[in-house]
Amino acid sequence: MKDILIQRLSTYVQMDTQSDENSETCPSTPGQLALGKLLVEECTSIGLQDVTMDENGYVMATLPSNTDKDVPVIGFLAHLDTATDFTGKNVKPQVIDNYDGADIVLNSELDVVLSNKDFPELHEYKGHTLITTDGTTLLGADNKAGIAEIMTAMAYLIEHPEVKHGKIRVAFTPDEEIGRGPHKFDVAAFGAKYAYTVDGGPLGELEYESFNAAAAKITVRGTNVHPGTAKDKMVNSLKIAMELNRRLPVEEAPEFTDGYDGFYHLLSLEGDVELTKMSYIIRDFDREKFEERKTNLLHIANELKTKYGEKSITVELNDQYYNMREKIEPVRQIVDIAHEAMTRLDIEPVIRPIRGGTDGSQLSYMGMPTPNIFTGGENYHGKFEYVSVDNMVKATRVIVEIAQLFEQRGDI
Repeated sequence: MKDILIQRLSTYVQMDTQSDENSETCPSTPGQLALGKLLVEECTSIGLQDVTMDENGYVMATLPSNTDKDVPVIGFLAHLDTATDFTGKNVKPQVIDNYDGADIVLNSELDVVLSNKDFPELHEYKGHTLITTDGTTLLGADNKAGIAEIMTAMAYLIEHPEVKHGKIRVAFTPDEEIGRGPHKFDVAAFGAKYAYTVDGGPLGELEYESFNAAAAKITVRGTNVHPGTAKDKMVNSLKIAMELNRRLPVEEAPEFTDGYDGFYHLLSLEGDVELTKMSYIIRDFDREKFEERKTNLLHIANELKTKYGEKSITVELNDQYYNMREKIEPVRQIVDIAHEAMTRLDIEPVIRPIRGGTDGSQLSYMGMPTPNIFTGGENYHGKFEYVSVDNMVKATRVIVEIAQLFEQRGDI
């Protein structure tokens, strides 16, 4: 199983599938369509049925039931795109067998080193087979490790008909990294009662709580006048933007928060005296506090309008997704099944909130409760990203075990 996982992941990550939030198409980039077409061919070749890819790049396939029991249809999903934080072009995966626990030189020419000092969790992977970057790109194990694990699990179930399971649906979706993954996902056509995204990180992660999330696009308008004659005339939009940001709670930012803490995050600021554009994301697990954060941002903007003029600031504020716990808690048994699957395989489940979101955050509100399970990777979205193939094997076995447990429990 390790060899096939290495082969699959190495193939997938060499395809550039970074999404693009500035694109209005779906998928947002052509590389995602290319990977989708490859997966259609692969799904067909291993024996999955009803294999489709629609015009928006959503790939779906079916593993038919091999039991007489009445078992709910379950789904497994992973996303095609990789993050926009760091380049995903020309990925050159490096396989390290029997990792010795020492610092890993990713790129000697550029002196890029994956060190135990900076990443102390590395010592936990001594003896593992690791796949790393070459220090110049991200790896893309988020979420191509999940794709490889789902494909390998389905192939295993097809090759081992003695393992009983109900009907299983799989899907590979575009544009998760820019928050659009489920926007054109046809839940009714997918037809699963419950699903799991295979989009987590280290071994044992099991997540069914996510942020409530919103995005704010703020435009600040000033008045540019020659600085030599600017007295009582110039209005510097950059300074208004700085004033707005300064009025947000300093400690309520990503670099100061963890656990269940929420935050405001300034993603970008670009401008000049005349015009400045700011981009924020707002996050909180508590729905009431989430609404308070949005209200606070609007209140600050309105006060600055009073100070600098009604046309000085415009705010476009949009909710992105909500905490999926609200939809998963009533069917907590699907979390319990994943928990039992892990413990049966001697994996200690690590239940923690997702300080982010997965497609499951939106899918759960679309009528398909969808918790998230681990893939085995670390340091996603950057050049120090790596994944343990040993833990990819375990993630694959968890998928198989979940399928068996649903069959054993029947209609739940």
